[in-house]
Amino acid sequence: MTLRRLLWGLLLLFRAGAQDGDHDFQPSLIHMSGTIVTASLTNSQADIFSLAVADNETGSLPLSDCSGRNRTDDWSLQVVHQRNVSRVTVSLTRHLQLCVSNVTDCCVEALCLLQTLQVSACQDGKVVARLLIQAEIYANTSSGNTTGNTEENATMIPNQVFHPLGSCPCNLTSGACDVRCCCDLDCTPEMKQLFEGSCFEGVFGGDVNPPFDQLCSVKSGSLAPDWFPFLCVQSSLNNSPFLGYFYDGSTSSFQASSFKLPLQTGPGKLSNGYRQGDPILSVPNDYFTVPQSFIAGQCARNAPVSFLRNFEAECVATYKEAGSVALDIVINSGVGDDIKAEVTSENQSSVLVSGAGKECRNVSFAEDYIITWEGKRIKGLKIKVLYGVICPEETITQKFTVTFVSANVTSVEEFSGNPGYQVGKPVRAANLSSLDPVTTLKLWKPDGKNLCSSGNVTPLLFGLGSISGCIVEVNLTDSCAQLREDIAARLNSLVQVSHVGKRGNARKNVPDDWVEIIRLNAVSSTNASVGSLTGICLDVPAHLNIQIITADVGAIEGIAQEEILGVQISFSTITWQVPCPLACQEKVSSLPISVAVQFIKVPAQPPVPKTRFQINYTEYDCRRNDVCWPQLFYPMTRYYTGEPYSHTLAKGLVLVFFVLVAAVLSEPWNGILRLWNKP
Repeated sequence: MTLRRLLWGLLLLFRAGAQDGDHDFQPSLIHMSGTIVTASLTNSQADIFSLAVADNETGSLPLSDCSGRNRTDDWSLQVVHQRNVSRVTVSLTRHLQLCVSNVTDCCVEALCLLQTLQVSACQDGKVVARLLIQAEIYANTSSGNTTGNTEENATMIPNQVFHPLGSCPCNLTSGACDVRCCCDLDCTPEMKQLFEGSCFEGVFGGDVNPPFDQLCSVKSGSLAPDWFPFLCVQSSLNNSPFLGYFYDGSTSSFQASSFKLPLQTGPGKLSNGYRQGDPILSVPNDYFTVPQSFIAGQCARNAPVSFLRNFEAECVATYKEAGSVALDIVINSGVGDDIKAEVTSENQSSVLVSGAGKECRNVSFAEDYIITWEGKRIKGLKIKVLYGVICPEETITQKFTVTFVSANVTSVEEFSGNPGYQVGKPVRAANLSSLDPVTTLKLWKPDGKNLCSSGNVTPLLFGLGSISGCIVEVNLTDSCAQLREDIAARLNSLVQVSHVGKRGNARKNVPDDWVEIIRLNAVSSTNASVGSLTGICLDVPAHLNIQIITADVGAIEGIAQEEILGVQISFSTITWQVPCPLACQEKVSSLPISVAVQFIKVPAQPPVPKTRFQINYTEYDCRRNDVCWPQLFYPMTRYYTGEPYSHTLAKGLVLVFFVLVAAVLSEPWNGILRLWNKP
């Protein structure tokens, strides 16, 4: 006990003096009761590790040195380096068996080992960290001989696969012989002779291996049905359905799904590049994941990113779920190179109220991933992170976007198709006479008040006809001309462009990619009232009509490509009357205005004009009459698809042959033949 107190006192003294360095083991003090322990040294470039043992008599440790020697025979030291982490493993090399006669290298007492170990980590010839281990290990008492030749009585546990749960179910009386229970051990051989021919059968009688009737090997005689040989079961007797028997056939273990990709030319490498839709790999050989939304609205935190698939996701996260983006992301380029992400951060802590007295931490509010690609490879990854402070009991909405940018373009420009428009993508628009970038046509986006002055706008989407509107506050002190001008300005603000892109990838520097917007019935000032709005205002442009003509101009890989052939906008006017023409106490009134978008799809080629026969003789038009004479020979035309055309043609010719034969053999051909043959 004195030695143990001395060792623990030495540990406390060492613990107090081990805090002087900048680096320390995690943990720095270990109480060891087994044969192996591990510890880690982080944020250190230590390259030399030494192991020493304290003196059992004095309890003092030897001076720390940087020789890298192991000054003990019973212990081994192993060090594994992983980046800036050094993992140290100390293990015991001697036996822990109690000593018996004629055996050496063993434990004399139950407390086999009580020692103090010290691991020193050195960098540039200087000790930077120390690890202290208190080993208190007891001998292994499971066997009294280290040679392993001892013989002991072992209890054999039967295999329950081939044994019943009860050895003799019919043994109901303890200490007495149960009649007809042949497995009852209380029955003497003389007693069993009395009912040996009438023993209980099956499981209840202890016969746990009777063949069941469905086995093919069972001969049921006349009671077996006629179809029994065809529907019997071929199985071993070990697979019986009776009590105590369990199926012990071949089974296949469940293979858990993994994000590992085994078919690679090297660890974490690709050689053939990515295809559209392939998951992007990270290093080492995992999927590169970004949170994405499910169909039900929930978010998957470990969803793989697909090559050339842009997406946006908003995820509601709690304090525990919210995290920050890793700064050491490395992805596979697809052709064997490693691409390290360029991460830029921006602090947005001011958007949240600081929680005083709470354990708050920094998390990411928004993460934008921009992936540069060329062909089948990835050339770069840039991540922009907006982070801030979140405290417990708070939730935030995190936004994640992934955008793929071609290496051949200089700006991040999102197209609406390539080349034809995709339904649901914004209609591209621009002013070709100015240097403004490409924009879109707009519609009003509804909000709580639905006022034009405070309402937001949203892009006009291709192929989706829609109607939107808002309410304009009218000042009753203005004139009708001023009212028309204000309303027209509101409506024209949605179409502040001169041209619309023909295709979804229309570029501003290519004039042929654009069509000019046709504007009809511009707002006039005729029939305008003079002075304030004291009566009726005529021709107020309260509705804007946008008509977009589209057509299918071809197909690429079987996908139809739609283009815009023309755009026309016009105004619909109304007559607006002041609600209170005589005396309005309030000087402000309201006027609802709206905009409607209509997509008109026309054939790419004009239809074939009708012939004069089709125009004049409508009775032969099958679409207008019940009787259709042109369909008399329908089975012989190309429109009939019930069977191959060659078959219908052959059957038609055979039918024509029989018709001709019947015509030749009938009148008046018979009379002609008789007159011809008459002498």
